[in-house]
Amino acid sequence: MTHAPGREPIVAGLDPDPGRRVALAWAADEAARRHLPLLLVLAQNVPTPGYRPAGGLPSWEEWNTALHATGDRALHEAVAFAESRHPQLRVTGLLAEGHPAWVLREQAQHATMVVLGSWHLSALHELFASTAVALPLISQAPCPVVVVPEAEHVTQQPPYFVVGVDGSPQSAAAVDLAFEEAALRGAVLRALYVWHPPRLGVLDEDAAVEECRRLLSETVAGRTAAHPEVELRHEVVHGHPVQVLAKAAEHALGLVVGTRGHGGFTGMLLGSVSHGVLHHARCPVITVPHTQRS
Repeated sequence: MTHAPGREPIVAGLDPDPGRRVALAWAADEAARRHLPLLLVLAQNVPTPGYRPAGGLPSWEEWNTALHATGDRALHEAVAFAESRHPQLRVTGLLAEGHPAWVLREQAQHATMVVLGSWHLSALHELFASTAVALPLISQAPCPVVVVPEAEHVTQQPPYFVVGVDGSPQSAAAVDLAFEEAALRGAVLRALYVWHPPRLGVLDEDAAVEECRRLLSETVAGRTAAHPEVELRHEVVHGHPVQVLAKAAEHALGLVVGTRGHGGFTGMLLGSVSHGVLHHARCPVITVPHTQRS
């Protein structure tokens, strides 16, 4: 499936359970705001929940046919849900075979962003469950990946986004997307530089904090001109980045962070900030790679 440049779709990875629709709704709303098509992807590599063979194990052909029929039905219902939410939205569906992380990584090559749901699995379950796709996808996708919790999330008025800044190219890319999201939603943007003192301490803490303020100011400088409608609040906060960002975004519309995309399981095991906030944040988490498609 090809799309015109600048019209790459929002891709939503579907959960076959029809009761899990929060991420799908988020993706449909985002596509409508950005006037982009929405592509719903259901990847199958294990029997779909709801399929129960009767009369003993079926043959491979019977199992495969039943599996695809169940998937087609789930995909059709998801497309209908998105279309009913935004009647003018162009929605298509794709039923694919393979591990969801692999299938979505391929679709991410031609996507504006990929959206997934999350039930806040434990770190151990996230690493070894066959349905876990967020971490390997984030480490390799060339576009932003959004992880939307299925649990109820209460936002605060006025609405706001939080973006983590550390002076790196990754966080600069995250700030760019955070401004876009805040502008699309009419939301305030809080840019936070979290200073975590080293274990051995520093000779001049005041100078270290002042350097953080300089990096923060340099990162957000110029972006307010592109989005003058966005109210920006930025500050340096002491603490652990994961804890501070998750707490600051407790009632936010979303938390935006950069990711270095180490690839494979390496990035999953490094305990990065992007990895940590996925387990602790209760709002949608948007991870942004530094190097994106041209």
